[in-house]
Amino acid sequence: MARNSNSNANNYSSLKRNILIFISILFISLFRFIPGPGGLTPSQMQVLGVFIGVLILWLTISIDWPSLLALAGLAFIPEIDFNAMISSSIGGSTFSFLLFTFMCTYAVSQTSFVRRCAIGFITSKVARKGPWWFLISYCASVLIIGLVMSPTVLYVIYLPILDEICHTLKLKKDDRLANGLVMGQTIACALSSGMTPIAHVFSNMAMGFYEVATGKTISYASFMAFAIPVGLISFVAMILLFKVFLRPDMSKFSTIDMRSLKSSIKPMEKHEKIILCIFFTVIAFWVLPSFLESVFPNFANYINSLGTSFPPLVGAILLLIITVEGKPLMNFRDSMSKGVSWGSLIMTAATLALGSAMTNKDIGLAEWLTGNISQMSEGLSPLALITIFTLWAAIQTNFSSNMVTITVVCAVAIPICLATNGKISTPAVASIVGMMGAFAFATPPAHPNVALASASGWTTTGQMMKYGFVTMFISVIVTIFIGYPIATAFMGY
Repeated sequence: MARNSNSNANNYSSLKRNILIFISILFISLFRFIPGPGGLTPSQMQVLGVFIGVLILWLTISIDWPSLLALAGLAFIPEIDFNAMISSSIGGSTFSFLLFTFMCTYAVSQTSFVRRCAIGFITSKVARKGPWWFLISYCASVLIIGLVMSPTVLYVIYLPILDEICHTLKLKKDDRLANGLVMGQTIACALSSGMTPIAHVFSNMAMGFYEVATGKTISYASFMAFAIPVGLISFVAMILLFKVFLRPDMSKFSTIDMRSLKSSIKPMEKHEKIILCIFFTVIAFWVLPSFLESVFPNFANYINSLGTSFPPLVGAILLLIITVEGKPLMNFRDSMSKGVSWGSLIMTAATLALGSAMTNKDIGLAEWLTGNISQMSEGLSPLALITIFTLWAAIQTNFSSNMVTITVVCAVAIPICLATNGKISTPAVASIVGMMGAFAFATPPAHPNVALASASGWTTTGQMMKYGFVTMFISVIVTIFIGYPIATAFMGY
């Protein structure tokens, strides 16, 4: 009976998958032959058909191979040069930047750096002031390290540390202190991934969409100038929520042995020092030019002219070349197979290609969207539109893929913002969508980290939803009234 039930379930799953693929292919291949409403041309309809068809698969099956289907579908649109499209997507600077950055962060993840930082935070003098300071220090360590690390890699590294702390404190699964630690770790990890574009896919996707649509770039410094304050305020709000509503029992804190945690840290070895030196030099070349423009304009302009993918390329090369005790700092095959998130990379390429197709002047879809959608939004104030886009991105990313959220919201928001003729800052809204797309911490479908948190046993899905959604709505309010004005001041219109 068990075999029959498993077989039936597999058959149903396979049938459902095949039906979804069939429907998707119908949209991709036949949508151009449907008469377009409002004067849409066959090519415009075909771009929309590719977008809708692949979106169905992104939401229901996977983000990786359907992205290849998107690239193939766009090749049959007459106005699109396939070779140029591949060059701007898979061969583009955003794809290269993420590829080389994944390699660099993989090398860092193979050291004890993250664990050393985490234990350094939770055994510091500040953390030893009291149980609440300990909880804050633990979550703050995730937030700070996460500024330059992939959220999934960071979360997986932290899970054993969390288990060690909970077992040391003899916490049970329903202890609110354990609940606060795992929820704080999950929310802080998501907040940090939205606060910088360094090693983070989501913000780079949104910035890439803006660049494709306008030909202009958003600097890392201007992005972080608004995103870091938003993330910090949201983090403080999360701690206050725990303090007022979760109210964990902190009496067991006195049983934790800080010395045993410290003793587990091994001295930093030579290869780790070199890896960290290379990695933070790469970060410096991303960030410093924005601050050096007024002092060393020629140097800053030269570094900027090389693009964001050049520093991690050099970093990856150095990691592969330099050897310590006869071994290279990074193994190429391991970095490619274990360090690079190929699914994210391929989807990034596909979304950039879709964005390019939507803004292709020969196709004219962006102009159609701008003309028609802007009429629908004429009665709305700039504040209302900013609220709609921010809330839309925040809610959708907590129920579906972050990357799909950014793709869909940017596809609508950027043309509308451009059509306001300076009433709304388009780069600010695009950056906000990228940031909010990373703030996924309420439901398991939002991000693998949320699923890991719920499956860990230290919290429940209901708890994650309750505290996650409250933190999300607070971050939306902070973004609208604090983040957007700061972003506009740095990015302009």
